[in-house]
Amino acid sequence: MHGLHLIAELYDCRCEARFLDDVATLQETCLAVCSTPGLTPVAQAFHQFGSAREPAGATGAVILAESHLAVHTWPEVRAVTLDLYVCNFSQDNSAAARLACDRLIRAFAPCRVVQRELARGVPDAVAAPGRVGGSE
Repeated sequence: MHGLHLIAELYDCRCEARFLDDVATLQETCLAVCSTPGLTPVAQAFHQFGSAREPAGATGAVILAESHLAVHTWPEVRAVTLDLYVCNFSQDNSAAARLACDRLIRAFAPCRVVQRELARGVPDAVAAPGRVGGSE
C-alpha cells in the first residue's frame, strides 16, 4: 500500500474548450498522459455530461496497474479536479506519477493550481500525527 497520492484543483483553465467539455478529448489526453511516463492503463471509464449539442463537462477514470487516475471537469467555471495515486510496491512510481500529473496540469493550462501530495502507507514511526489504526 506504500505509494504517492497526488491531488490537484485547477482554476481558470485557458485550454481549448474541448479539453473541458468533450469526453473523447479528455479520454485521449488522460490515456496519453499516463502511458508516456511508463504508467500502465488496464481499464477505463469515461462519461459525458450534457448532450452532444450542449456538453456540460466530463468525468473519467483510468485504472492503472499501479493504481488510478480520476479527472472531473467543470467547463462552466473552467475548472478541473485531478486525483492520481500510484503504489510503489515493486518499484518507485513517484516520478512517473508526478510527470503524468504535471502533463495533465499543462494540458488544461490553469491560471491557478492547488496541489497536494500525500505519502500513503508510511510506517507509523514516520507518519504525520493523526489517527492511526482500526476500530475503537
